[in-house]
Amino acid sequence: MEKTKGDFLRKNFLGFLGIVILLMEVIFIGCMPEPGKDDSSGSVKHIILFIGDGMELEDEIATSRYLYGDDYGLIWHNFPYQTYMSTWDVSSYNVYANYFEVPPYDEVSFDPLVGYDPSWGGIAPYPVDRTGDIPYLTGTATDSASSATAFATGFKTDSGNISWLRGDPDDGALTTIAELLRAQKGGAIGVVSTVPFSHATPAGFVSHNKSRGNYIQIAEEIISQTKPEVVIGGGHPNWCGNTYISADQLDGLRNSTEYVLVERVSGEDGGVNLLYTAQSLPLDKKLFGLFGGTGCNFEPPVPRDNPGYPGFVIESENPSLAEATESALIVLSRDEDGFFLMVESGDIDWANHANNFSQMVGTVWALEEAVIRAINFVEMPNDDIDWTNTLIIITADHSTGGLRLNDDLVLGKGDLPAQNGSSYPDGELIYLSGSHTNQLVTFYAKGRGLDLFRKYEGAWYPGTKIIDNTQVFMLMAEALGLTQ
Repeated sequence: MEKTKGDFLRKNFLGFLGIVILLMEVIFIGCMPEPGKDDSSGSVKHIILFIGDGMELEDEIATSRYLYGDDYGLIWHNFPYQTYMSTWDVSSYNVYANYFEVPPYDEVSFDPLVGYDPSWGGIAPYPVDRTGDIPYLTGTATDSASSATAFATGFKTDSGNISWLRGDPDDGALTTIAELLRAQKGGAIGVVSTVPFSHATPAGFVSHNKSRGNYIQIAEEIISQTKPEVVIGGGHPNWCGNTYISADQLDGLRNSTEYVLVERVSGEDGGVNLLYTAQSLPLDKKLFGLFGGTGCNFEPPVPRDNPGYPGFVIESENPSLAEATESALIVLSRDEDGFFLMVESGDIDWANHANNFSQMVGTVWALEEAVIRAINFVEMPNDDIDWTNTLIIITADHSTGGLRLNDDLVLGKGDLPAQNGSSYPDGELIYLSGSHTNQLVTFYAKGRGLDLFRKYEGAWYPGTKIIDNTQVFMLMAEALGLTQ
């Protein structure tokens, strides 16, 4: 990558790519619903935000091929609103700013093109746009904590910060979308994750800390201060020690007068236990689900290599992400003032860090099943939750791994590649990295408020449809009618 400041910062970078943009929209973006009165601000009561941690478009395509034999067969590929999103944070911005000898990040004077330049990274993620410069995309990127902060608060911050201002001032706690909804509307809030509940992404919505690694501090704030109506995640100390929750905190949950705790129990079906507890939960109680296995995460579904017949081996002591999502919705939907729920398939990222294709397919399928379960919940009759007052979003906090599928060796339905650890000897795919990348991620939405998204398209990147993760906070707050 040539060190050319003028090229990197130029504003009129699209030029001949205008036609390409139109082609990309035809291929992937699809038709958008016309603006209408149902899309007005403040009309949404319920938001369900799904985050596939580290999920790339190639992951979606690979999983769709395994499940359905088609590239775009996942449930969200039919959503009426689709676009792409930039994910850079202050730390990655400053790496590029230093390299190109321009000022570091400042909230007033920053240049979005320093964080992500479509003329170098592409106007869409691979494989829709194949022009992205690989050294540029794999050079530096956001982490999950700062990305969660962007979604939750609308602020760019340093890598590792949990809803905390860049530079780590002592009074740097940032108010989250969940806290705003509770304070201004009286709504219920919840987080669900397949990784520990005090890990970066769930923590970013319901806690504040200068370091994502302060797991016990984060757990204490979640349990004793924020007190979401629903918390479901990994981190159970019986399977991984007291890294994410202390023995005293666990004892406190077991004896809590506020929370009903559902734990992983050897030999018992965690999903059945969780759903039963959610359905029978007293109105004055909150729900806490504490599960996990090796690495403190839920054990992911394991896909079988059976061409033509996709299927998974599932460990049932942990709930599925779908069961956890439904349990959360059962509890949150009791609040007539509305709710905000963040659901994370967190171990997509872990699979991609390890360049583990099989595990990635299982974790993306888990997300697909959870989204289907949420859609079914919204569409259940005889309640006050439907598409006129509900918004579902599916996106990723960043991309990880740089998966590249071989166009000449396409895997079909139920077919997995030969895999030896993180290598693929038959050449069906390669990974470019074992780390996060600065590649654009996909963004999908269904429900009310879709018209609000359009005003952010290309606001930072003129001539494209790209939005930024901080703008997701702004559009969610506006959809909910919150004062920022």
